[in-house]
Amino acid sequence: MTAGSAPQSKRYDLLSMGRSGIDLYANDIGVPFVEIQSFAAYVGGCPTNIAVGAQRLGLRTALLTAVGEDRVGDFILHFLNKEGVDTRYIPRKPGHRTSAVLLGIEGPDRFPLTYYRDNCADIELTIDDVRAAPVADCKVLAIAGTNLSKEPSRSATLYAAESARAAGATVVLDLDFRPDQWSDPRAYAINMRTALRLVDIVLGTEDEINAAMLSEASQVELKHWQVSDARVAGDVDANIAALLTLGPKVLLQKRGAAGARVHLVQARGTVERFDAPGFPVKVFTILGAGDAFASGAIYGYLQGWDWYKTVRFANACGAFVVTQHGCANFMPTLEEVEAFVAERGGW
Repeated sequence: MTAGSAPQSKRYDLLSMGRSGIDLYANDIGVPFVEIQSFAAYVGGCPTNIAVGAQRLGLRTALLTAVGEDRVGDFILHFLNKEGVDTRYIPRKPGHRTSAVLLGIEGPDRFPLTYYRDNCADIELTIDDVRAAPVADCKVLAIAGTNLSKEPSRSATLYAAESARAAGATVVLDLDFRPDQWSDPRAYAINMRTALRLVDIVLGTEDEINAAMLSEASQVELKHWQVSDARVAGDVDANIAALLTLGPKVLLQKRGAAGARVHLVQARGTVERFDAPGFPVKVFTILGAGDAFASGAIYGYLQGWDWYKTVRFANACGAFVVTQHGCANFMPTLEEVEAFVAERGGW
């Protein structure tokens, strides 16, 4: 698969599907979580962040998530509408709540994260919600691993991927491994391996790649009690090779400050690999960097850039966001990314 091979005659560049919520980020920096005095309220959730990031870069985006009949849902929809993300396909789910996340910034590598997703609205997305969305009228469908953690969202997401592919769209999967959203990490692995057969482009860290291919729950270890920093044992090279046999043609392996490694499946089944270096910055928070990376990668792909430039651009988007105090609210515009790169010597 080459960059820019997505269909051109579609209403939306991107339909992003999955979780959304209110993100409460500690205003008190460098203090233990128990000593936090106040939080700033933002919008978050991997697919939501990706939609906002892509919209700010200049793509035409729609979001398929769900919110409750509550003030938090109003908060999210208000923000998305201001950003220009199409919200007409976002259902309200009576009896279910819009989700929330609380984040501490203890630093330099401690960002304790707590999800409140019990009875959450976005996991109630159904096949009928997918049928009401423009799955056949988007160039790219982006889904995330957490979508598959429970029904009915699991079947709805697989149906969306199946339908998007049938309509000629490119399906992008962010592995998005959140251990506390799964009763057993082996269930995560089984579901990812099922979804991968419907996916064209995969994004994930080394730990997420290992998680997608794991066989034993003991391979997973949490650091600092933060679900965003799970360590997963495994032979990442062997797991990448196994993952690529399931169907995806592109794997973008996120490597933090080192940038990203690109794995491209060639016509005869061989795999081309190369590194796209990152942009050194002082990290404020790590949350949202992978989502900004995804937005940048989708943007570059749809511009028809080669994969090296696409991933360098994606790295710049991710590096920009780690210097900020939130996710969706701080996704960069195209002009901001270009200025960021220019200040650091260009591409």
